[in-house]
Amino acid sequence: MIPGDLVPLERAHMTALAEADPALAPLFATVGDLNFRHRADGFEGLLRLIVEQQLSVKAADAIWQKVRGGLAEMSPAHLLALSDETLRGHGLSRPKARYARILAKAVHDRSLDFAHVRGLEAEAAIGHLTALKGIGRWTAEVYLMFCEGRLDIFPTGDIALREAVGWLDGLDARPDEAYCRERAVRWSPYRSVVSHALWGWYGAVKRGEASKAL
Repeated sequence: MIPGDLVPLERAHMTALAEADPALAPLFATVGDLNFRHRADGFEGLLRLIVEQQLSVKAADAIWQKVRGGLAEMSPAHLLALSDETLRGHGLSRPKARYARILAKAVHDRSLDFAHVRGLEAEAAIGHLTALKGIGRWTAEVYLMFCEGRLDIFPTGDIALREAVGWLDGLDARPDEAYCRERAVRWSPYRSVVSHALWGWYGAVKRGEASKAL
């Protein structure tokens, strides 16, 4: 689950989704009122996602606070002024320190322009972001969802989402990305809303607050 500022989702989106796919009605009833998680966009947003890759929420937040505290200001120039040793001292692994520097350089020399990314269609934006080393498809999709607030993103590489799709459809095993990609077509143009609902359900099940059976 990605932390961020909570903004209530529009009930009309959930109503439209439940009409398009009745299987979602009990899901929405289970998770209750949903909130969309919004984060800072641009350099800060993408840097934070690099920091958080493959970490627990608690560990990621702790390291992010150290990284943010170590920058005089949240800018590519200030990050580039730090040595790799300093970045690693803030908790970044060697690869993540390198990816953070690649990102900072790309933004600094304008080969990555976030205003341009915002104007692209989703697939083109994902392709633009993943051209940078250290930015995979999941990171790009999550950036578009949480940092740009796009409503039609479904990160099929997310294990929790795929697990929850399996529960939703009563499958015996976690479905693969191809299955989930096809399944999510029916949820367009509000796939991000379903992503949030499935994440909420997954978390509730893991905490023992909800059942896998809707």
